[in-house]
Amino acid sequence: MAEERYYATGKRKSAIARVWMKLGEGNITINKRPIDEYLTTEIAKMIIGQPLELTNTMGRYDIMVNVKGGGFSGQVGAIKHGISLALLKINEEFRLPLKKAGFITRDSRIKERKKYGQRSARARFQYSKR
Repeated sequence: MAEERYYATGKRKSAIARVWMKLGEGNITINKRPIDEYLTTEIAKMIIGQPLELTNTMGRYDIMVNVKGGGFSGQVGAIKHGISLALLKINEEFRLPLKKAGFITRDSRIKERKKYGQRSARARFQYSKR
């Protein structure tokens, strides 16, 4: 029988992470590279591991991630969101702790668009009476 894989999509800013989880030794692969090679900071690795630590599943699942778009912190947030959603598909009992920690809710903050007649999204051109 084929091994069971769980899929979820996580999003943050303009980054999109597609996450596949299956039973294994706890290997995390991001864009076909090991996590240590893809993520340079320990804080980013800690953020990605938060849902796994909260549900006591660290080292139990192999995680394969395909992430694109956005910047570094957006991609890390998208991966964390995707892992949280994949854990929900594995076990529905994880919903309460993940929801309390705020990992299930998508962070909908995105860049505000530039408006015409202005210098940027909110900044105006300097006004002079004369």
